[in-house]
Amino acid sequence: CVASASVLNLNCSLVLLPMCRSLLTFVRGTHTVSSRKTRRLLDKSKTFHVACGVAICIFSVVHVSAHLVNVINFSVSYSDDFPALNLARYRGEVRLKHIHFPGVTGVVLVLILFLMFMSSSYCVRVSNYEIFWYTHNLFIVFYVILMVHMVGGALKYQTNIVDHPPGCIRANQSSTEQQGEELEQRDDEERCREEAYFQPHTPQTWLWVSGPLCLYCAERLFRYIRSSDPVTIVTVVRHPCDVIELRMLKKSFKARPGQYVVLNCPGVSSFENHPFTLTMCPTENKETFGIHLRVVGDWTERFTQLLLPESRLDLEILPMVQQRRYPKLYVDGPFGSPSEEVFNYDVSLCVAGGIGVTPFACVLHALLDGWTGFRLQRLYFVWVCRELQSFYWFAELLCALHHKLWKENRPDYFNLKLYVSQTENLQVGEKYRPLTSRLLVGRPRWKLLFDEIGKTNKHKRVGVFCCGPKGISKSLHRLCNSARSPGTTFEFNKESFS
Repeated sequence: CVASASVLNLNCSLVLLPMCRSLLTFVRGTHTVSSRKTRRLLDKSKTFHVACGVAICIFSVVHVSAHLVNVINFSVSYSDDFPALNLARYRGEVRLKHIHFPGVTGVVLVLILFLMFMSSSYCVRVSNYEIFWYTHNLFIVFYVILMVHMVGGALKYQTNIVDHPPGCIRANQSSTEQQGEELEQRDDEERCREEAYFQPHTPQTWLWVSGPLCLYCAERLFRYIRSSDPVTIVTVVRHPCDVIELRMLKKSFKARPGQYVVLNCPGVSSFENHPFTLTMCPTENKETFGIHLRVVGDWTERFTQLLLPESRLDLEILPMVQQRRYPKLYVDGPFGSPSEEVFNYDVSLCVAGGIGVTPFACVLHALLDGWTGFRLQRLYFVWVCRELQSFYWFAELLCALHHKLWKENRPDYFNLKLYVSQTENLQVGEKYRPLTSRLLVGRPRWKLLFDEIGKTNKHKRVGVFCCGPKGISKSLHRLCNSARSPGTTFEFNKESFS
């Protein structure tokens, strides 16, 4: 019981650290390029959070099982000498039906853990995000109950070891005549001065979780203050394939390419917060920033209805004079992500699947805006979509970057490949003619692509960045670990929101 409780307390304290997004973003921003390995460890914060959660569930089962075994042991091995230590009132009594304070809190803790564990599954998060969100926030109740769980508990310790040392001889202890003679020969110091007294352990969980919990509370307070001012929605653009582009303005908002923000729209839900990657960062020349969101769930559907009411669905861009009808929107962030490291490699390969292009759109905007001072010397960009219309989300951006690099006589700096799986209506308009030669039908042959990159960039470290379906990310991760190009090292970075 004690060992499992210690491990539980440790995991309950560690599980809070990955939830401090602002702290992790600050740590990431203070590191230099030489500490890339440290930043890559920070990218595993979500995995670490999930691992701690699973460990809490496992050791909770161990802890409960140990208590059940103790109940049986107390009943079978009833001690007549020390009745205060026994949960049972007499030998053979099993007190499972006896409900006391630790038992009630234990049942509540197990119930909360079960709800949080079940709602964290991928199916629940995708089909009904509200269930995941509300049940996951039960961790507040969980920590409050956990810190008082030991009050009046079954585990006790002796308070008078000096007056009743272990193994001392009590006055009423039964003995034979020979034992009586031996007792007379012993020193009085070996005799018990008084009976043993026991009391339950005081709650000590707060010693484990108070530090991380205070850190998390300070983080939440900072984020609440930072996101308290609503943003100004500048424009709303409807793109093909149910994608909405939202451009906003907020005072003193600064962000780096690859970062993401968390949106809260009280008109949809006051308590739900959803992460979206920035597709446009504010610069010295423009203060607006933007995101692209795909309408795939209840929250995005209701949010889109507020942005684009039915009477205005035929409009492409809503002018600023209609801003007063936009819903109130709060933005929390920005927060760091693995895509920030694109500029810190000599060569980077960015692979996007569908709407997973959003982390790299901000990178392309940075190149178009003429960002300087980064390490990147060559960028490979692979975008896989089902429909040709999906490429129109950032077709103008890709064409503009293509023309800019041609004018600067750097056509090899940006290597673009577009893959489409559907073969119908593959005609690209005259406006986007530079994309025609980069358009390929079918799926990428990743092994050949890695071999090509390895031969072209010998003795270099290539950063591989992926944001897309699990099938693509698994293939890329496996190739990064098995690639044997001479002198070329591939480092895999997976985009995921915490």
